[in-house]
Amino acid sequence: MSAVSQNERPFIPVGIAVLTVSDSRILQTDTSGAYLCARIEEAGHRLCDRKIVPDDVQKIRDQVVHWSKDPAIDVIITTGGTGFTGRDVTPDALEPLFDKKMDGFSAIFHQISFANIGTSTIQSRATAGMLNQTFIFVLPGSGGACRDAWNGILAQQLDYRHRPCNFVEIMPRLDEHLKRKNK
Repeated sequence: MSAVSQNERPFIPVGIAVLTVSDSRILQTDTSGAYLCARIEEAGHRLCDRKIVPDDVQKIRDQVVHWSKDPAIDVIITTGGTGFTGRDVTPDALEPLFDKKMDGFSAIFHQISFANIGTSTIQSRATAGMLNQTFIFVLPGSGGACRDAWNGILAQQLDYRHRPCNFVEIMPRLDEHLKRKNK
């Protein structure tokens, strides 16, 4: 009998990149990006890259498209630029690029956020989708929002062991992950 019973699944680390969208943050002041990176590594995933870009549609698109074509990156998490001010353009930059939009992410994110901050959650345009077989999660820039998204959704959905289903088991690159694990 194998070390993993038939009812258990092995943990499969996925490659994740974190993009902070901000005109004012630098690595030393990017607490939301740092939080996400720490959670990614603590969970056992691979932090493939981390960058900060300004609130500029083309720069956001260029970075996300570049990462979406990297076979080592399965997931991109952005933080920042989801509000309603003039410089908040992350959803506007990325949603037109999505091959498929993940409406359920926004709905569940707002449900979790509502429990913590009430009606203020409507000030976020958090969204998610897929581009080039890469999952993209577009989070607000606040630390609380990143915690809500990670703890309430992403930690479970990026864990192959989570039942009844999770994003890892439907990743087009799953076979590659299983092969890497066996090397």
